[in-house]
Amino acid sequence: MTTFLSHASLSKDERRRAEQAFAESRDCVIVSTSTLELGIDVGDLDRVVQINAPRSVASFLQRFGRAGRRAGTARNCLFLALDEPGFLQAAALLLLWSHGWVEPVVPPPEPRHILAQQILALCLQEHQVGSHLWAEWLGPFGAGADRVVRHLVERGFLDSDGGMHFIGPEAEKAFGYRHFMALTSAFTAMPEFTVLSGRDEIGRTDPALLTEQTDGPRILLLAGRSWRVTWIDWKRRRCFVEPADGGGKARWTAPSLDRVSFALARAVRDVLLGATPPVRLTRRAETLLAAVRESAVDTVHPGGTVITRSGDDMRWWTWAGHRTNATLKATLSEVTDPGQRVEDFYVRLRADLTPALWQTARDESRAYPCLPSPDPKALRGLKFNEALPRSLAEATLSARLADLRGAEIVLREPCRFHL
Repeated sequence: MTTFLSHASLSKDERRRAEQAFAESRDCVIVSTSTLELGIDVGDLDRVVQINAPRSVASFLQRFGRAGRRAGTARNCLFLALDEPGFLQAAALLLLWSHGWVEPVVPPPEPRHILAQQILALCLQEHQVGSHLWAEWLGPFGAGADRVVRHLVERGFLDSDGGMHFIGPEAEKAFGYRHFMALTSAFTAMPEFTVLSGRDEIGRTDPALLTEQTDGPRILLLAGRSWRVTWIDWKRRRCFVEPADGGGKARWTAPSLDRVSFALARAVRDVLLGATPPVRLTRRAETLLAAVRESAVDTVHPGGTVITRSGDDMRWWTWAGHRTNATLKATLSEVTDPGQRVEDFYVRLRADLTPALWQTARDESRAYPCLPSPDPKALRGLKFNEALPRSLAEATLSARLADLRGAEIVLREPCRFHL
């Protein structure tokens, strides 16, 4: 059976072969990342096989809907869980789907960096803009323009003369390459190297694979084949390769904010408490479901959240998702462990925490959830962050890391100590 691949790092020609196979081939398999969720007509697809689970019900629906389009066929999807977390997430996602729930479409909060981009783009478009016209051009989003404009002028991104603003020298240095192309795109793409075999473009690869230490020849995995690196053009970001027998390496960068949501985490909790999605489970899946429920008996309770201790490891099992837990960690900073990373299902607490200290901290913070502080290194991932005052850039990231509503729900719930 012929196998085709599709993922974002492949060249257009390689991806087109997979898309053509969807429409024309009969006995074939297409192995894909999320690149085939949207956009193309996949034709007559017999079965969808999902490895572990996507992060959202919306993503699952896109994949699920690829099968069963012919008359007399039914939509179907087989989940193959690789581990216990993947199994639990698949069960939780299917439980949400069975309830008819799907993620609401919500724009990213407080897009101040996009405001800065629009101000610069407007000055580029109009050549010069009067300081009294921001509200007219930007509408309700122009309310915070004055502070951003002051910063742009101070940094040299804008020049000002007689109340008129126009593109300054620093904006030309930062965004002026190729006719200000960097200013017209609101998303950030990781720098990648184009991989070429002779004159044929195979795809793109993470530069880390070209710089990390290796013993022997450097072998890449791309388009389902292994390639030996023969030469690297660092200036033009090109990598030349030739076919190799095997042993290639690949790397993809996952989105940093692509974590378990409040709804999905709560659905995992429901599964552990006994809810079962109305789908057919294999015998192995039924056995594993019973085992994970038994192993989680001390960490879930239908009446609220649970705190457990194992030696010096104290955990507050919120089952609330990454953003909610980040907000709770910031809100209860006096009793949480500052040195631990944020998890999806629990928050690490101080080892010396007592029930009395815990109750005091909860009572004091219940009405005032706090925004989590972003990692200073994360500012580099916010495009146009240099066009904002640092405090506004950090506030923008904090708003995107937080789930105030989820934190309020968890803080109102009863909490039991299981020590």
